[in-house]
Amino acid sequence: MTSSSDWVLHPLRVRYQETDRMGVVFHGNYLTWFEIGRTEWIRRAGYTYKNVEERGLLLPVVDLQCKYISPARYDDTLLICTRVLEASPLRVSFQSEVRRVEEELYHANCLSSEAILPGELLVSGGTKHVWVNEQWQPVRLDKNMPELYDLLKS
Repeated sequence: MTSSSDWVLHPLRVRYQETDRMGVVFHGNYLTWFEIGRTEWIRRAGYTYKNVEERGLLLPVVDLQCKYISPARYDDTLLICTRVLEASPLRVSFQSEVRRVEEELYHANCLSSEAILPGELLVSGGTKHVWVNEQWQPVRLDKNMPELYDLLKS
């Protein structure tokens, strides 16, 4: 089980269709990779988005930040690194990094509580979310799924 301060590291190899004519990853793909990281963080915590949604909770993005430092290219081996930055009963923020790593680290699919992550930082950023119900009204996670709220706050 993960704690909110742990980074979840998820491996990803850049596919040809994710690159543009310049031979680098199209910028919009990083946002998808941030979502993959969030999904894998929740899964590593013992839940799935499907389980959360079945409980009537949705988690729309309300803010997104993305800083491009260096491009990823076709067939690069990457780690999508994700952790919870802040959590309250109504909101949660995730920090994300995309890092290029050597082949042996590509298979790391693990947790890291280390401050320094492996590989070369390519993109940093994060997303902020608000907990809402199926009518898109704000809800308190501590009242609707207290066990998940406790995990996010740990």
